[in-house]
Amino acid sequence: MTSVLIVEDDDTNLLVFSLILTKRGGLKVKSTEDVEEVLKIASSGEVDIILMDVSLSQSIYQGEPVDGIRITQILKANATTASLPVVLVTAHAMDGYRQKFLAESGADDYITKPILDQQEFVDRIKRLAEKKR
Repeated sequence: MTSVLIVEDDDTNLLVFSLILTKRGGLKVKSTEDVEEVLKIASSGEVDIILMDVSLSQSIYQGEPVDGIRITQILKANATTASLPVVLVTAHAMDGYRQKFLAESGADDYITKPILDQQEFVDRIKRLAEKKR
């Protein structure tokens, strides 16, 4: 079964993503915004894909505040986690943000909130997760 790690600081968004992915997609979901835990789960191989919120308000790594872009950079710079697909999820939908965030982070895809087409969202996550396998 495909397993997704959701890194999200908004409880409502976390609930919505979890419900869509489990109920509509039949996927297994884990969640955390603790950076050390994200890195540990990613390194363990227990997830197939990560949904990463760009704007994390509470995340701290090595004493410094970090956002989803920085966490993704850390994951992509590590040989153990570099091939793990990361999808940035953000409300930042202005022209140019997609290219900017993907280039800065090294993420594999970018999805804007709110999720309007649930089935397309699920299909996209499954397709990207399959690349890891």
